[in-house]
Amino acid sequence: MRCLTLLTLAVLGTAGAHANPASENFTYEADRFADIQVLRYQVPGFEQLSLQQKKLAYYLTQAGLAGRDIFWDQKYRHNLVIRKTLEAVLQSYKGERSGAEWDAFVVYAKQVFFANGIHHHYASNKILPKFPEPYLAKLLAQSDAKLLPLEGKSVAAFARELTPILFDPTIAAKTTNLDDGVDHVAASANNFYRDVTAEEVDAFYKDLAQKSGNPRLSYGLNSQLAKIDGRIVERVWKIGGMYGPAIERIVGWLEKAATVAETETQRRSIEHLIRHYRTGDIAEFDEHCIAWVSDTTPTIDFVNGFIETYVDAVGKKGSFESVVSMRDVEATKRIAAISDQAQWFEDNSPIQSGHKKANVTGISAKVITVIGEVGDAAPSTPIGINLPNAEWIREQHGSKSVSLGNIIEAYNVVSSKSPATEEFAASPEIAARLKKWGALASDLHTDMHEVIGHASGQINPGVAPVDQTLKNYAGTLEEARADLVALYFSLDPKLVEIGVMPSLDVGKAEYDKYITNGLLTQLFRVQPGHNLEEAHMRNRQLVVAWAFEKGKADNVIERFTRDGKTYFRVNDYEKLRVLFGQLLREIQRIKSEGDFEAGKNLVENYGVKVDQTLLAEVHRRYAPLNIAPFMGFIQPKLVPVKKDGDIVDVKIEYPTDFLGQMLEYGREHSFLPVIN
Repeated sequence: MRCLTLLTLAVLGTAGAHANPASENFTYEADRFADIQVLRYQVPGFEQLSLQQKKLAYYLTQAGLAGRDIFWDQKYRHNLVIRKTLEAVLQSYKGERSGAEWDAFVVYAKQVFFANGIHHHYASNKILPKFPEPYLAKLLAQSDAKLLPLEGKSVAAFARELTPILFDPTIAAKTTNLDDGVDHVAASANNFYRDVTAEEVDAFYKDLAQKSGNPRLSYGLNSQLAKIDGRIVERVWKIGGMYGPAIERIVGWLEKAATVAETETQRRSIEHLIRHYRTGDIAEFDEHCIAWVSDTTPTIDFVNGFIETYVDAVGKKGSFESVVSMRDVEATKRIAAISDQAQWFEDNSPIQSGHKKANVTGISAKVITVIGEVGDAAPSTPIGINLPNAEWIREQHGSKSVSLGNIIEAYNVVSSKSPATEEFAASPEIAARLKKWGALASDLHTDMHEVIGHASGQINPGVAPVDQTLKNYAGTLEEARADLVALYFSLDPKLVEIGVMPSLDVGKAEYDKYITNGLLTQLFRVQPGHNLEEAHMRNRQLVVAWAFEKGKADNVIERFTRDGKTYFRVNDYEKLRVLFGQLLREIQRIKSEGDFEAGKNLVENYGVKVDQTLLAEVHRRYAPLNIAPFMGFIQPKLVPVKKDGDIVDVKIEYPTDFLGQMLEYGREHSFLPVIN
């Protein structure tokens, strides 16, 4: 489970952020195109790592890069063909590399690279080129045919075949379709399923769980479900199976990593992951997760595998991702202070007593310094992660919660320059409070969302896993639940008592920011005429719209207009906290009892539909601010230094060219055929 970039970090602004002293001469901004701003981040402390730790980080980073192709293919079956076509044109086109059409092509290529495919990384909608259709044929005709993925076709025939895939908005319109009233499997363009329906998927995995005798396994996490010759089969992602060539490379690097593991438990977790990749056995992945979650001492840590299920509309298939990191010892003190009180937070939660954990098990929390990210974690990255996702492992063995410190720092440094705080804050007093406490409020929200949010509550005995009970609404409801835990305790004196915030003004800043974001500023990320698609955006609107409606009688949240502009202001912070607690109680009940209809009603009534008039206003107000609604990152590059064939050091470089890095990845880390 992950906390994606809060819009307030990237758009509303969190002035008051304190940059690492070593960052003062570092240029964070790298590129700007379409609705994207590309940033860079530093890895302070990498040079001080031991050689063993540097080797471990290098091997794990390479293991992640080896799987990059997988996520591209998972998002859409034609993505690898499209990417290799873009790479070929960018590297070999002999025509004029200037003018409106070429510039539009380059922007489109960057958008596709940023999204890991032709569907927007956040909104899920298909990205349509802004250059004319005939220009594609011209580009291909004047590029090196040897570099194009022609698969035996002529260049002209290939262009004709590719044109509707890129330009027709009705073909593969959404990589993940969560609309009510549609078949969420058949209507989604992702490559997790081929020619099957949501009903067939549900029946297949229910039958598999019943026959297996072990219903707690995450069936379907690492496979494509396809109908071949009228029969439904699983194509498992493993060595010798689907994605085998890339997985072989992943395993090769993991085997090297195991030789320099920092602890015996870390080595054992890597070996279980290797066996999972070799066999496709989910039980081996669970054993990896159990060893991984119990291993809390190493400096170097990692996530690698088929992890998050947000891209799958029915929440079964794991997208490939890799995150390699090192512990930020000093910053971890704040998040550890929260995790140390996890049982207190559980005991004092407003949820029903029967839905609380009597013994909160094994929550470990830390702030990490990211070294490298790939797949579903890049270029757009989470700011917090809580894993593993298997509910039974979380209940019996605990979870790891991390806040991505250097990523948040980069966001904060850039966002501190944003003029959006003054534009959307309901009053000068609120703007001043956001400038003073916004960054800390965001940090604490992320910490609590991951540490005590995702780790809280329990499912009633006999209730099936949430992907079976809450289905396509599971992701939104889980993120709303974790947000509500963070919001409820943001205004609790306990946080002042344990020393993580100086006063309740920080909590008020979080309420101000969250309300404005949920009802107003996050609409900047939505195109006119569209509703909310992404689970985190739906969750935020659900939480705030519900509280706004339920608090109307007491005017808890006030909507008003000043100078023709709409604002939202919290009039009673304590009553708003009570409302957050009530909604948290209900969503936990929905999860604990598996109440699909109640969950559906919450999401559809409060989290999906957008006020189009308000959306248009938000876009008008942002236009003169020149702010990109989305941000992501160029990754640092680890370079081994060798002597007589042995690695004697690993250096870290900070590339500045986003497109250059994408082309380099295509040359050096592409191992899958274009058709899987």
